[in-house]
Amino acid sequence: MAKKTVVIGLAGPTLDARGGKDRWQRWRPTVSIGQHDDLLVDRFELLCQEKYQWLGEQLASDFKQVSPDTEVNIHLAKFPKPWDFGAVYAELLDFAKHYPFDPENEDYLVHITTGTHVIQICLFLLVESRIIPARLLQTSCPERRDIAGKYDIIDLDLSKYDQLAERFTLERKEAHHFLKAGIDTRNAAYNRMIEEITRVCERSKDPILLTGPSGVGKTRLARLIYEWKKKNGQVSGAFVELNCATLRGDAAMSALFGHKKGAYTGASENRAGLLAAADGGLLFLDEVGELGADEQAMLLRAIEEKRFYPMGSDTESTSDFQLICGTNRDLKKMIREGKFRQDLLARINLWTFRLMGLKDRPEDIEPNLMVELENASRKLGKLVRMNKEAKEEFLRYASDSESAWTSNFRDLSGVATRMAVLSDSGRITTDLVESEFRRLRDSWKEDAGDGNADRDLVEEVLGDEAVSRLDLFDIPQLALVIRVCRHSKTMSEAGRTLFAESFKKRKSTNDSDRLRKYLAGFGLSWKQVTETEAG
Repeated sequence: MAKKTVVIGLAGPTLDARGGKDRWQRWRPTVSIGQHDDLLVDRFELLCQEKYQWLGEQLASDFKQVSPDTEVNIHLAKFPKPWDFGAVYAELLDFAKHYPFDPENEDYLVHITTGTHVIQICLFLLVESRIIPARLLQTSCPERRDIAGKYDIIDLDLSKYDQLAERFTLERKEAHHFLKAGIDTRNAAYNRMIEEITRVCERSKDPILLTGPSGVGKTRLARLIYEWKKKNGQVSGAFVELNCATLRGDAAMSALFGHKKGAYTGASENRAGLLAAADGGLLFLDEVGELGADEQAMLLRAIEEKRFYPMGSDTESTSDFQLICGTNRDLKKMIREGKFRQDLLARINLWTFRLMGLKDRPEDIEPNLMVELENASRKLGKLVRMNKEAKEEFLRYASDSESAWTSNFRDLSGVATRMAVLSDSGRITTDLVESEFRRLRDSWKEDAGDGNADRDLVEEVLGDEAVSRLDLFDIPQLALVIRVCRHSKTMSEAGRTLFAESFKKRKSTNDSDRLRKYLAGFGLSWKQVTETEAG
């Protein structure tokens, strides 16, 4: 049995009321719907402002003349101000909520040619959100004598438009590739995170919080987000960045919010400040956890109200900027310690993404290394190459459990630059790779001397409270186990690596069970250890 066709439309006091006695010689959008032989309407739900009830009744009568089989129902609507978006949307939403839609047996068309622009927009939104399960019906006046004019039916399910869907897919892929700086990264968790960031960049101007250890590329990603938004016309101002760890006291307040001449000792000239400089653009505050209490309070107000007072000024300044914050600190722990405002964190962490360290992305070392060598080639003005043996040697060292990559991509950039400079005729050899990793590992051992890297890793998995109850010698051992697990595809592979020496002394063993029991002693599972938080 064919579905019934139901049209929902509004009596238009301008176009529909034209003509008086001569109305049959004029095009009227509502009546024209019934004048098309190929558009058979079973029911017309005609919305009509109370003061134009006479028009609704006339349209209902005229519609019955051109389409006798159509049932026309008049619904009186209260639009005291048809240009008041809130009032109009509320009235139309109330109609939609109480209307007995039956999409299994009826097809609905919403006529959007009549009414004010506000009414048309509200109808569009109700259809787009599927509150009204319909397609749009648009009518247009005739070019010649055909009084019925033309009509178009528009389906807002864009997935049905193959060309549009393909275009959106290509644009999404382009954005995804752009935010990865053109690097074909292979880590699945990282790629999923970038995909989500892509969607957020397209749809939101709310603050973004980038977390993760030092050197993972928070500043670079913030700049790429800005460049993508500017390319697509979402921002027009500048990219402004500040490392909050470099400033304290009056210098921090002045840098962020500006100052008036004489606001403090040394303030010899007016200064606009970085918030003002970021108006219309993007402000990136790295190490946001280093801000003092006063700066945090003023920043919160500036985010919420886009207004702030420069130091020494009794006149407010305004700035409409998007904010991205970066930190390698545990801000929730800082809140418990009274060092960071809970309301500020609540405002900046609507979108939080944790960037993984290089140690947790071993499959991405090779593509990033190739990009770094290309950069080094451009800087040095010579082609730098790495033969197959040297690359294999590099990746073997890079993925080894002894390679800490404590400064993450800064380490990788540094090693690529040094190898490029030291290479004879631009050829990186295995000897050069081995020499560089000896230097790196000595540096990493110095970095790990205070145990901070191990403790941070174990806290990431267990939480700081549980770590505080561990014996000191347990922390580096557990950190090593976590690193090996994260670089192994299976628990069996991790067990073989960890217990390689003891395996030689036994004819048979179950290393994965031994590892499982070790982790269980800390209340951990394989899944908890190997899954890396991505946002």
